[in-house]
Amino acid sequence: MDTLQAIILGIVQGLTEFLPVSSSGHLALARELMGIELKESLAFDVTLHAATVLSTIAILWHEVWRLLKGAFVFKGKINEEQSYILKIVLSMIPIGIVGFCFKEYIDAISQNIWVVGAMLLLTASLLSFAYFAKPRQKANISYRDAFIIGLAQAVASMPGLSRSGTTIATGLLLGNKKESVANFSFLMVLPPILGSALLDLIKGDFGGDVETIPLIAGFIAAFVTGCLACKFMLEIVKRGKLIYFAIYCAIAGITAIVTHFI
Repeated sequence: MDTLQAIILGIVQGLTEFLPVSSSGHLALARELMGIELKESLAFDVTLHAATVLSTIAILWHEVWRLLKGAFVFKGKINEEQSYILKIVLSMIPIGIVGFCFKEYIDAISQNIWVVGAMLLLTASLLSFAYFAKPRQKANISYRDAFIIGLAQAVASMPGLSRSGTTIATGLLLGNKKESVANFSFLMVLPPILGSALLDLIKGDFGGDVETIPLIAGFIAAFVTGCLACKFMLEIVKRGKLIYFAIYCAIAGITAIVTHFI
């Protein structure tokens, strides 16, 4: 992998991690077009995910800092920040199980472009349902909703099924406020991404053929575009314009499927 390829993949990761169009699906499509082997880029994948974690923290720093400060305040009962953290922990359970038990299977099917295309079509359907549904706007995400959104995140482990699109659409269909769902969706992914990277390190699978300069270039590209995409996506969710991403995912999904079988 050369530096230009690393920058392109970094931009793809940074943009699609937050936009509801599936980062894993677009990375698979980009690698397919550039002829990059998946087995050669695990270290690069972890580097890109670390960049998007940092971009999330950078954009949502005030919220992250508020949660960290509140987590260590003890007044005899659970405060708002501690409750929110517990909801994030609850949402992590399904993705933890899926990641621990089915990671190798998911990595294997991610090489099938027609699967990516089919999941992009499913993403388009979910975003369309969320756009046309008119649910009530609950002020706070409940523990039940947090777990259901966590289940949606676990299902979104499938390549091509957008994590942000699936979790945001699920939260909206459950009747939660747009701003609350967007913030929760972006914050809840931080522990699973870090956990996945740690699991790769423990298994000793972090090696790869990517050199230092492409790694750094990819990291910077993913961080910068991730910051821009995160900020942009927060505004898009507030305005309820997810239908445009549904149309894009439908086109991308059909294109991927047609390309595979031609």
